[in-house]
Amino acid sequence: MGNHHSHSHDHSHGHTTSNYNRAFAVGIGLNLIFVGVEIFYGLLANSSALLADAGHNAGDVLGLVFAWFAMWVAKKKPRGRYTFGYKKTTILISVLNAMLLFGAVGAIGWDAAGKFANPDPVAGNQIIIVALIGVVINTITAIMFIKGQKEDLNIKGAFLHMAADAAVSLGVVIAGIIIINTGWYWVDPVMSFIIIAVIMWGTCRLFVDSVNLALDAVPRNIDVNKVREYILSKDNVVDIHDFHIWAMSTTQVALTAHVVVERMPDDDFLSLLQYEMNSKFKIPHTTFQIETANGSCTVHC
Repeated sequence: MGNHHSHSHDHSHGHTTSNYNRAFAVGIGLNLIFVGVEIFYGLLANSSALLADAGHNAGDVLGLVFAWFAMWVAKKKPRGRYTFGYKKTTILISVLNAMLLFGAVGAIGWDAAGKFANPDPVAGNQIIIVALIGVVINTITAIMFIKGQKEDLNIKGAFLHMAADAAVSLGVVIAGIIIINTGWYWVDPVMSFIIIAVIMWGTCRLFVDSVNLALDAVPRNIDVNKVREYILSKDNVVDIHDFHIWAMSTTQVALTAHVVVERMPDDDFLSLLQYEMNSKFKIPHTTFQIETANGSCTVHC
């Protein structure tokens, strides 16, 4: 007869969310102000480029709002049919943010292609100054997310939005300075395509990783074969089956497995195994079912 043992860590990584509440609030606030500045000067300078960029930045503000909302929802306790809670909202939002970034790339590419066909003169130093403000604001916002983006795809989506905006604004500044001094209007669309390549490099990986997590693939930072081999290397363990590792959210990983043993182990075996899954492989949520080699589940499975 199998011994079912479930161990769950009650912490929900709330410290991660609290660390970024201020970053989201500041980022959204600064970028809303910047959108207002772009609209004001876009109308003042009669610049369709600034007005278009204001619309693009407004979309990125929406991306930040989505990411922040997902982190808030993920903290909600399980209820009703949602017995796992709402942690996977962070994965769904990271997919959505990748799609928004692809949309932004399409808009930039469309505008750049139009400029190749009909190159326009730079509207003046005013646009370069506004773009410089954008570089500063978006760089500050991106820096606030730069650490978390390595561990959380939801934060990575927010980071990429702001980094992309900073790159676009910097491209406007560089292209503007070159054009003013040389008259080479083709520099502007070329710079746009360079920016597209940079954005696509990060966004494609974000999209693939997000879709993989949505499909319950093993997270990229975990080597499933090493985890399996480690469990099999434990004394008294002869086999494992029904072995699953998946992401509960963009920061939390779970594991379930049926562990076949020669003889029933003491309670310390499970406690130590769960501790080692967390300390060695960063898998804090584990559920093991212990079975003897001649147990009914083992034979039928």
